[in-house]
Amino acid sequence: MFRLLLILLLLIFAGCGQEGVVEATPPQTGETSGAAATVVTQADDAPDDDAPAGDADVLAAVATQAEDGTWSFKVTVRHPDTGWEDYANGWDVVLPDGTVVKRQATDPFTRLLGHPHVNEQPFTRSQSRLVIPKDIKQVTVRAHDLKDGFGGKTLDVELPASSQ
Repeated sequence: MFRLLLILLLLIFAGCGQEGVVEATPPQTGETSGAAATVVTQADDAPDDDAPAGDADVLAAVATQAEDGTWSFKVTVRHPDTGWEDYANGWDVVLPDGTVVKRQATDPFTRLLGHPHVNEQPFTRSQSRLVIPKDIKQVTVRAHDLKDGFGGKTLDVELPASSQ
């Protein structure tokens, strides 16, 4: 149910060309964590001359704050995965001071991607129970690939102050 809602939201906002759209939503039937707010951010379709072809690009991010104050992110990444030698292997939520938000300090990324997605492009993966300090109003989402590291398109996500 939530995946269907996410796809619907992404399709709606794809035609809008807006970045940083904020929409407060009540918990959906069947959701386990009642959402206080959801933020949908989508990259514009303009080419990013600073992002070389072949790097992992963040195309969209949906950030949802739970009633306990933690955040979940669903991030859509595009990368020309070729197999185990070159694939998008993680994405990060980065605070303005450069701190990477992780569930555990030993995690290599906010969300580790454990295998290639050669036939699934772009693809979306999520990470929940992320703690973001209440005074943070914006984060950056970036993706990493095994061969080239960071360097693709990133997205800035505005977090609504009213939900924190």
